[in-house]
Amino acid sequence: MIHGRFYEETLMILKLMPYRVCYPILKQVYSVAANARHNRGFNEASLVITQVSINEGTTLKRLKPRARRRSYLIKRPTCHITIALKDLELEPLDRYMPHLKPKNIKWLGWLKKG
Repeated sequence: MIHGRFYEETLMILKLMPYRVCYPILKQVYSVAANARHNRGFNEASLVITQVSINEGTTLKRLKPRARRRSYLIKRPTCHITIALKDLELEPLDRYMPHLKPKNIKWLGWLKKG
């Protein structure tokens, strides 16, 4: 859903979607963009999401007390969220978003061929 989209567009999509999982992904996208800006000096306006993967993490196991001194096991699954960004000022646009043709990116004033 957010793969191959610009940073601002991704934030808008994740804020408006009604799913519960969007908030942790939104926090991760904020964090990745802040790290790219602070550590690498990238411009947020030219960041594109190039890779998104969500993998299974460890399962947290807790005991819930029940009647007659018994206990039930509660399993809470976790996941690992991996998001990679690329700065378009450093790389050409065609490699990461082949579905965009030059006629479709006229609205990008800072991106000019030639």
